[in-house]
Amino acid sequence: MIPPDVRKITTAAETAHARIFVAHLAASLGASEIERARFLTALTAQLRKCVGQGGAELTLTVRQPGPDRCVRVEAVVRPNAPASEHASLWHHALSCPGPVTQDPPLPDDVVSAEALLAADEETAAVLRRLDESENLLRLHREELHQTNQGVLALHAELDAAALTQRELLDAERAARGEAEKARRLLTFLANASAVVTASLDHEDIVRRLPELLMPEYASHVDVWLFDEDERTAGNGVHSAAAVAAARTDRPQHAGPHPGGLPGTDDCPPSALSPHRPLLCIPLAVRRTLGVLSLTATGDRFDADTSVMLLELARRVAIALDNALRYEQHRDTAEELQRAQLTDLPAADGLHLAARYLPATRGLNIGGDWYDAFFQPDGSLLTVIGDVTGHGLRAAVIMGQLRTALRAYAVEETSPARILTRLHRMLCHQQPNLYATAMIARFRPGDPRATWAVAGHPPAVVRAPGGAVRVLDEKPGVMLGVPIPFEYADHTTEIEPGSTLVLYTDGLVERRTEGIDVGIGLLAQTLAALHEPDLENLDACADSLLKPLVHESERDDDVCLLLCRTTPLPNS
Repeated sequence: MIPPDVRKITTAAETAHARIFVAHLAASLGASEIERARFLTALTAQLRKCVGQGGAELTLTVRQPGPDRCVRVEAVVRPNAPASEHASLWHHALSCPGPVTQDPPLPDDVVSAEALLAADEETAAVLRRLDESENLLRLHREELHQTNQGVLALHAELDAAALTQRELLDAERAARGEAEKARRLLTFLANASAVVTASLDHEDIVRRLPELLMPEYASHVDVWLFDEDERTAGNGVHSAAAVAAARTDRPQHAGPHPGGLPGTDDCPPSALSPHRPLLCIPLAVRRTLGVLSLTATGDRFDADTSVMLLELARRVAIALDNALRYEQHRDTAEELQRAQLTDLPAADGLHLAARYLPATRGLNIGGDWYDAFFQPDGSLLTVIGDVTGHGLRAAVIMGQLRTALRAYAVEETSPARILTRLHRMLCHQQPNLYATAMIARFRPGDPRATWAVAGHPPAVVRAPGGAVRVLDEKPGVMLGVPIPFEYADHTTEIEPGSTLVLYTDGLVERRTEGIDVGIGLLAQTLAALHEPDLENLDACADSLLKPLVHESERDDDVCLLLCRTTPLPNS
């Protein structure tokens, strides 16, 4: 390590000598031009300051390399100020790559041109470094400018991409909205169609339409059903748009402004123009059944909604047509069947009462019948029967069987032989049709009844004391089953005051229960009747029907025939 160098600085010359010495020392230790210039500038400024204030003492120390392997040149300037002024030390250090040598630096008293040239070279080196820095700074500025231009271009591209993305998102959102709207309309159309097609009652269909359409799709709903003669009527009751729809069989729109709805005509200005738009749709299938009029919920009808309403009206028309045709067939079959049911005869010692109830669910009409008539010998035959199948065909076959049975009863007195001949006739003329029947024969003055059964539910007898028994002898095969069969007569005691109950399976049969459960309920109901209740046989028939028949769920016809023998006097 070079020993510390201590010198007094009181003049400018001494300051220059010190600067030259320190410059030579720093250069010999490999300090960079910039760092050397900074160090020398700071040291020279501090020495000149001290020279103007009385001088200073400069101590230079070169320390060995430390952990960073750099040689440190430390300069300490102690001003020659009075102690009272508390002059402070100035300390500065310069790191040099080294190495430290024992060669002494340039002597203090040598101030030559070489030293000045060296100082100029240092200044030139600093200027060159400054030029390089300025060039580098200019390059950085150009690069920064180009980068800024690229960033601006990128921002423009990003803005354009964001705009395109927003447009795509808006288009997607609109498409989703349209799809959701279409799904909602189709779902409503499917659900409403299921509701109107589930009913075979045209009044029920008409009643359900306002419930389905209001208030989401219409603020008011009116259904105008008419016959052919009514198509040109109703000007004073219905709107001009509804009348126009009835006359033209075309959907009509009436409102303050044209609707422009697809598949719909705008009414002329002379037509009624309500405050809210009105859409009148003809209910047409094979013929025009009526007009469905809808009042808009707002200022206009939506185009997509109007298309859905037109399709719904078409389906409503089909449902109404099916219901009206069904009701026509049902009413015809019921009228035909009731026309063939017998007015019960009056017989000495025997009271009769009957009930017929058509089915309330489906077209299940036409197969059940009852009959009561006198034979040539004065005997009274009571008959109950049921033809398989329903509708007009079953009603016609039932009429044929009833007529044939009456014809056979003129020649045959035995219920079994009558059923046997009826069985043969049915097998020959209607090989694919079957029927059940039961015949009970009452002779004047005979307390017994003779009966025969062909696959029919058994009769029930109530004795005067309330005891009930079921005539459950072997019933025989159904009429029309393609096998030869001879039916047998059975005889049972019928006490005076007893009641014989004949019925069809619609009275006792249920989907969820077997027929035996219904027969047991019939026997219990019959046994629970009081003797005074049996005096009025019609009221007794109603009392039997009430617990056994449910009006809301009757799937089949019901026939009931009561035969009550006159009780003995004082019994």
